[in-house]
Amino acid sequence: MKHAAGALLSSIQLDRTLRRSVSVQLYMALREMILSGALGAGDRLPATRTLAKEIGVSRTTVIDAIDRLVAEGMLVSRVGAGTFVSETLDNQTLASAPQLGGDAKSRQPRLSYVINQAETSYAQRTWLPHKPRAFVTALPALDAFPMAHWARLSARHLRGGRGDVMGYGQPKGLAALRRAIATHLGALKGIKCHPDQVFITAGAQHAFSLIGRLLLNPGDRVWIENPGASGARNALLSEGAELVPVDVDDQGMVVADGLTKAPHFRLAFVTPSHQQPLGHVMSLPRRLELLQAAEQAQALIIEDDYDGEFYYGNAPRPALHSIDAAGRVLYVGTFSKSLFPSLRLGFVLVPDRMVNAFDQMFDTWASGPSTATQATVAEFMDEGHFATHIRLMRQLYKARYDALQEAASTLPDTLRLQETTSGFHTPAFLDGRVNEASVVSEAAAQGVTLASLGRYCLSPISQSGLVFGFGCATPEDIARGIGILRDLPTLRSV
Repeated sequence: MKHAAGALLSSIQLDRTLRRSVSVQLYMALREMILSGALGAGDRLPATRTLAKEIGVSRTTVIDAIDRLVAEGMLVSRVGAGTFVSETLDNQTLASAPQLGGDAKSRQPRLSYVINQAETSYAQRTWLPHKPRAFVTALPALDAFPMAHWARLSARHLRGGRGDVMGYGQPKGLAALRRAIATHLGALKGIKCHPDQVFITAGAQHAFSLIGRLLLNPGDRVWIENPGASGARNALLSEGAELVPVDVDDQGMVVADGLTKAPHFRLAFVTPSHQQPLGHVMSLPRRLELLQAAEQAQALIIEDDYDGEFYYGNAPRPALHSIDAAGRVLYVGTFSKSLFPSLRLGFVLVPDRMVNAFDQMFDTWASGPSTATQATVAEFMDEGHFATHIRLMRQLYKARYDALQEAASTLPDTLRLQETTSGFHTPAFLDGRVNEASVVSEAAAQGVTLASLGRYCLSPISQSGLVFGFGCATPEDIARGIGILRDLPTLRSV
């Protein structure tokens, strides 16, 4: 007499409203039970008729699921005996199944030395909300982007040849985009370059990481502005850099401080056209001092021009690269601010003498963003939409900055907004008796996003403050946000 033996599997739940077939759901449920150890090696499954009755499906459905698991080697069928969990899974299941009361840390995969060191030092970064509102930083005016033009150009490219649209593309980036970027840099920044010097990356942070990977050995010392850009900081940390926090004043990076702390540096990271986050412009004497220090140390400089298109004066901020006669500056740009962040599109302009090294890196193992995205941006630039958009955004950001300045005049004396002449963020300094973390927390509870100055610091600085983004906020949002800040208890209690 045959027995309806085997494990009780009536706990399996199937959802007939899903698009996934019942047979696949059953197969996946049984597979998960085997891999998790709920069904151990050697355990017998109930007869197909019994299992079908228990979970309310046809016998054919059960047979189909079990046949798939037999084919994968997870189940073994023995004529006249039944179906069993394969004994070969015994060691694997014991090794992979979590043990109750075990040490969770001991089950984590081993990380590389470089990443482990980065995680335990300064690499932590708290992501801020990126929904347009007061006073989110690093987010452009998405409401003013010419989506109709973009959609038309994107559709035109997608109707093109499939090899161009769907293939791997050129390793260093689409030639048309590299030409457009070289032309743009010449017209806007006076940078003389050719397209072969331009390499397309998946955003600025990807560019920083690739530069670090090519140029740094673990432990190499890198000057970085303090306070400074946290994205670059983390990218260089991940490549094994030993970061040296260098002071910043109203003329930019204090080169003398860097030379005192690390005269034999390998790289220096700067934002000379609009210091992140303080907004200062690096003076010409300080630029020449930095170039001389790099020459003496045989070092290189990463120039991050993250929002260089947006200035409110009569001329654009000059690029450090434009006065570099020795080929020591690698110029990094991004379309995240000038167009929109989800493009994940940036570039690095390298000195002539480094083109071959970057070509080899991109040809061998570096890959860039979607060819379709690059083609759309290239046409957007070639047809003049990019230049038009930049001009309109300068006017828009100036208007929003003026709205911020006007509204901020009503803030308590404990918070002093600083002036800026470019970009779409500006800092505000706090009275020393006010805790910046408390202000950020109280503002967030009322729907206002602020970044603390400490968030940008590699080592503590004496000044506390906040960073106000105004690019993505309308004048009405700005006025409302300032009104909320004006009444915060922390700002008014001093």
